[in-house]
Amino acid sequence: MRAVVATGPGELTVTRVPDPAPGPGEVVVAVRSCGICGTDLHLLAGDLGTDRFPLVPGHEPWGEVVAAGAGVTGYRAGDLVAVDPSLHCGACDPCRRGQGNMCERWAAVGATRDGAWAEFTAVPAANLHLLEPGFPVEVAPLAEPVACAERGLRRLDPRPDQPATVYGAGTMGLLMAILLDARGVGPVTLVEVNPARRALAARLTGADVRAPEDAAGLRAPWVVEATGNPAAFEQALAGVARAGTLLVFGVASPEATAAVSPYRLYADELTVVGSMAILHSFPAAVDTLRRHAARLAPLVTDRFRLDDARDALALVRSGETIKTVLTPEEPS
Repeated sequence: MRAVVATGPGELTVTRVPDPAPGPGEVVVAVRSCGICGTDLHLLAGDLGTDRFPLVPGHEPWGEVVAAGAGVTGYRAGDLVAVDPSLHCGACDPCRRGQGNMCERWAAVGATRDGAWAEFTAVPAANLHLLEPGFPVEVAPLAEPVACAERGLRRLDPRPDQPATVYGAGTMGLLMAILLDARGVGPVTLVEVNPARRALAARLTGADVRAPEDAAGLRAPWVVEATGNPAAFEQALAGVARAGTLLVFGVASPEATAAVSPYRLYADELTVVGSMAILHSFPAAVDTLRRHAARLAPLVTDRFRLDDARDALALVRSGETIKTVLTPEEPS
C-alpha cells in the first residue's frame, strides 16, 4: 500500500509499505481520510518525546472495515467507523482510576505505532466507533478533534447563558466556539491573531471575533486557550474573570513557559485546568457530529492526496486552512 512515512525529525517520504494484517482483537480499516493537526507538526519535528521513527503518522482516521482478526465481534466488512487513537495499558494506577489519558505507558495510533496517513491501518477493535447508516460522512474527519473538544468541555464545565472567550481560531478553537454556543454558553468571543482566520471564524461561528489587541481588558468566567502559544496563554489568563476558569487546551512545546501571578490565582480564586486528548468522550463526539453536522462540516476545508502530503503540511503550517485531510483517493 501507499503510505506517508516519517523517517526522522523533519524527514518525510511517500512510499510503498506492506499492507497491515489484523492481529488478535484488531481490524484493518481502509482509510477514507485522516486529518492533520498541530500535534502532528510537533510529532514530525520530533519534539514530543513520545514518537518513534520510522512511523506512519495519522491519528484522526475514519474509514471502512475490510478485515478482522481473531476474537473480533460486532464489526463486519463494509462498516464505516471512526477511530479513537488512544492506546491505554489498562493496568497502571491512572488507568485503574479511570484516567487512561494519563496512562503511564501512554501510546497512540499515529504517534507510537503506525497510523493512518496510508491506504490502510490496523487498529484495536475496541477503539472503533460505528458510524451508523445515514451518518453524515462529510463530518466524519472531525470525529477525533470533536472527541478532544468534548473532553475539554467536560473539564471546563461551563454554565449556559454566561460569556466565554476562546483564544485561537484554528480547528480546535473554532470547534470550541461552536460547541460552547450549541450548549447555550455565550456570548462567545474568539481572539485570533491571523486576519484571514478572523474573517473565516466570523463567518463560521457567529462569534464576536477580535484581534488580540482588541481583546485587552476582556473578562469572561469561561476562557479557553486553544493555541499552545505562551503569549496567548498569558493573555487568556489575564482574561479570566474573578472566580472564573481557564481551560489550557492548546498543545504547547514541552519546553515552553509563561508568566503566572500566584497572588492573582489566590485573590481572584481562579481555576486553571488542562485537557489532554480523549477520555470516554468519543461516543459523545459521534452524537455531536450527527446533531450539528451542518454547522461543523464547513470546518473541513482542504483535501489532499497522500502523494501531496508535503503540500498539505505546508498549508497547515501557513495557518490558511482549518481542517486539512489526507485521502488515499482523488479528492472530490
